[in-house]
Amino acid sequence: MKKILLLGSGELGKEFVISAKRLGCYVIACDKYPNAPAMQVADKALVFDMLDGKKLSKTVDETKPDFIVPEIEAIRTEELFNIENNGITVVPSARAVNLTMNRDAIRDRADELGIKTANYKYAHNKDELIKALEVIGFPCIVKPVMSSSGKGQTLLNKIEDANLAWENATRNMRGDRIKVIVEEYIDFQSEITLLTIRQKDSKTIFCPPIGHKQKDGDYIESWQPENINKEILKKGKYIAEIITKDLGGYGLFGVEFFITKNDIIFSELSPRPHDTGMVTMYTQNLSEFDLHIRAILGYPIANILLLREGYSTVIKADGFEKTRFKYNFIGIDKALALDDVDIRLFGKPEAWNGRRMGVILSKNRKIGHQARELISIKQKIISN
Repeated sequence: MKKILLLGSGELGKEFVISAKRLGCYVIACDKYPNAPAMQVADKALVFDMLDGKKLSKTVDETKPDFIVPEIEAIRTEELFNIENNGITVVPSARAVNLTMNRDAIRDRADELGIKTANYKYAHNKDELIKALEVIGFPCIVKPVMSSSGKGQTLLNKIEDANLAWENATRNMRGDRIKVIVEEYIDFQSEITLLTIRQKDSKTIFCPPIGHKQKDGDYIESWQPENINKEILKKGKYIAEIITKDLGGYGLFGVEFFITKNDIIFSELSPRPHDTGMVTMYTQNLSEFDLHIRAILGYPIANILLLREGYSTVIKADGFEKTRFKYNFIGIDKALALDDVDIRLFGKPEAWNGRRMGVILSKNRKIGHQARELISIKQKIISN
């Protein structure tokens, strides 16, 4: 039985644990708060701040895992190199985790590999931000070099909003590095995620492309397949294979691209299952989570079959003040009465305004939106 130390226990981690348990793994789920989603299905749960390098190293020494699987960005990634040097496999590799969880590092590496990206500049303070904005021009996007789910991202159309963008980025950043990236706004026709699986004893393979839309940098809906030009898709696979091979290791990567009229432009990369890829729980014979654990364990992946077209849309807690509260879902029964709808509720112990609480899986956007309109989140009244 292989032992996995999962660093981060959100909704993606929860589905990964389920897939890992099906293949007989023992999973220890870690996060900075108790009863996180993945902890609810894991064999053991540990609560600690993974930005604390000493605590992270001590946890590894005490648990002695076969694999360390990062699920979030807020990890002392530098410590993973020491852990890897001691013979424990970091998935997909310590280098991959360190580079991809820092937007500046992975962007610089893409440039070094000759991969086309949006133009960008970095800023460590407000003065540098103003200078970067003058170089990049408008519209542009300002975001922390380390964050997740679009947190801290601002679309700017004028320099007068620079202070607002800086405050948003630094207030919502992950980790402890005060640094933002100013990125050219790409006038794209669509965005895709190309789930890329590196295998130890076989070639790199890909899932059918996933189209998605974001709001304020956070995914709100995705669908599979996204129909794009075959030559553009071929170029995307070539780029994805180059950069994942450079990062090393084995597992599933979520590689994001902008699709323009005549080209495909690298955007970002996650060294783990991707939120837009939750649609694969509905569409494929093997979900992105199944594929990730198979690649980690070195098990063969005979094929990836698109069983049907599918669509996903998130359930968020909206319209509340930014305070934590217990909650109830209303309307789940009505949504499930619709034709061919499935729902994943993440089981997060608390909600707050804008927090992602679940995902709706359906055969098309129309039915997905109908289901979403039927579901609401209500603050739970707790008597003293």
